[in-house]
Amino acid sequence: MALTLSASRRHVLKTGMALAGGLACPTVIPGLARAATGTRPINMQLGWLANDNQLGEIVAKRLGYFDEEKIDFAIQPGGPSIDGVAIVASGRFEIGQVSSSPSLLQAASQGIPVKCFAVGAQQHPYSYFSLPAAPIRSPQDMVGKKVGVQATGRILLSALLRKHGIAESDVEVVVIGADMSPLLTGQVDCITGWETNRTALKVLGPDMITMRLWDQGVRLYAMPYYATAETIEGQGDLLAGFLRAAGRGWQYARENPEQAVDLFLQEYPDAVREDELAACKTLLDYVFTEKTRQDGWGCFDPAVWQEQIDLYAGLDQFSAGTPSIDAVMSTAVLDATRGNRPKIG
Repeated sequence: MALTLSASRRHVLKTGMALAGGLACPTVIPGLARAATGTRPINMQLGWLANDNQLGEIVAKRLGYFDEEKIDFAIQPGGPSIDGVAIVASGRFEIGQVSSSPSLLQAASQGIPVKCFAVGAQQHPYSYFSLPAAPIRSPQDMVGKKVGVQATGRILLSALLRKHGIAESDVEVVVIGADMSPLLTGQVDCITGWETNRTALKVLGPDMITMRLWDQGVRLYAMPYYATAETIEGQGDLLAGFLRAAGRGWQYARENPEQAVDLFLQEYPDAVREDELAACKTLLDYVFTEKTRQDGWGCFDPAVWQEQIDLYAGLDQFSAGTPSIDAVMSTAVLDATRGNRPKIG
């Protein structure tokens, strides 16, 4: 999953002009029909094809939680040729979700008017995996080793090495694809991926060693939800309804993982139940933590956002200028739903 954003304000404006010229999605319910039913739409634009990262939303949809909030909810899939942030910024869809928080830092730096209003995972599952024959349990173990990373993950390796005072020249970087074979064939000593991607990781066996980026001091959020500043300010009640319904869906998944996966399979029947159940159980440990037990599902810590801004600024990642924290996130919708989001860990 991509960890960086390449959209520019010019691209956002061009996208908006194109949409105004007649490219609007024909499946959106007409305004008069929505008025008759009293519902309002929320289209959630993804940066990837829908998967179990949207388990809670799919559960909420199948169980009617969005209907109870008078929300007509739909997931809009992303992909390599779809710039989800630009689509939401143009006003085509109401909200979006990116895989990783740095995408929203870059958007804010470029003046794209979207902000995070909640997060899906309290800690990022991005990790470094190795095998017992050559274990890597700490960044210091990487010295003199070959580290396999996807191109979008190079900046995260730089951040990790900088955090622990390790020169980049002390590590050999090998750019890899999405599969784990370079580790199995000895081309690299460790390899990167999401700990929640159990389908890809199962080839490494049960004894694989996991070093989580978050545990090593590089704290990113995964699956943040975002909307334009205008939507957050002008349609906060709609976003609050989304959080109430989605939160109920994620709580149901936490308490009933097998039933939740079955609901997911009703929506996406080509998925493999065994793989989805394994991924679900891992993912839910990232979605619900001690932080959510205290502040509720979807919460985030502004200090973590500022920490990320400072980290990326130190790595010279903001060519258009370092964004302010207020340009990156808003707590308004979280504050409005403080008593309506599940407080479980």
